[in-house]
Amino acid sequence: MPADSPLPPLADTSGALARLWLELRVALAFLTRVPVPLDTEAAVPLAGAVRAFPLVGLGVGLAGGIVYLIADMINLPPVIAALLAVAATIALTGALHEDGLADMADGLGARGRDASLRIMRDSRIGAFGVLALVLSLALRVAAIAVLVVPETVALVLIAAAAASRACLPPVMYALPPARSDGLSFSAGTPERGHVIAAVATGWLVLMLGLGFLGGLVGILLIGAAGSATIHLVQRRLGGHTGDALGAIQQVAEIAVLLAAVIALT
Repeated sequence: MPADSPLPPLADTSGALARLWLELRVALAFLTRVPVPLDTEAAVPLAGAVRAFPLVGLGVGLAGGIVYLIADMINLPPVIAALLAVAATIALTGALHEDGLADMADGLGARGRDASLRIMRDSRIGAFGVLALVLSLALRVAAIAVLVVPETVALVLIAAAAASRACLPPVMYALPPARSDGLSFSAGTPERGHVIAAVATGWLVLMLGLGFLGGLVGILLIGAAGSATIHLVQRRLGGHTGDALGAIQQVAEIAVLLAAVIALT
């Protein structure tokens, strides 16, 4: 090892790993139903854990992929296997993003920013929310079923879950919270370097899961669909909310699955 390229001090390396492990636990506690014990005094705010968002997505996608593989092993048809895989991811996340999508759809059906924000806080679901959920589930299940090959499905599910969650940190960084209270306000604004790390991780998993061509198609579709959704959120709400982030995750996940259908079938 040259004298001008020393190894990093062991204490620095262990500290960085400890910080990443803490971020992963915070992200797991928020983005999934996995019971993660956290020391509230030592825990970082949600915005400080965004580097771990795509890593959590990787685990969620892996769970869905395993369920699909098992369903295929017992000779269940692709559509049923796809339904079970999507159901597994929803169960693992507690339908967090689906709930956000439904609330966001209901809110956008209202007239005016204040009415939209008020409706989005209502626990009841309306017609727009139901339709958004039906379309989201139908598109995901249909795309997965078309891919058929279990190994391909597993890789695509991992890529879609990781890349879609990597889309959240840039929104949290670029847009202000729409409210002066609530989840988005308390989460804070992530650091620019952490946002870049999250996006890079998501893109890497996307390329590995879909291949170079499929990854490029995925990035293009995420860019188009995500930009349109973000523009709508900013114009109607003036900033992001937890529900808006959930909707953006769902749109991005569907975009990756459709990219896989385009590039791999």
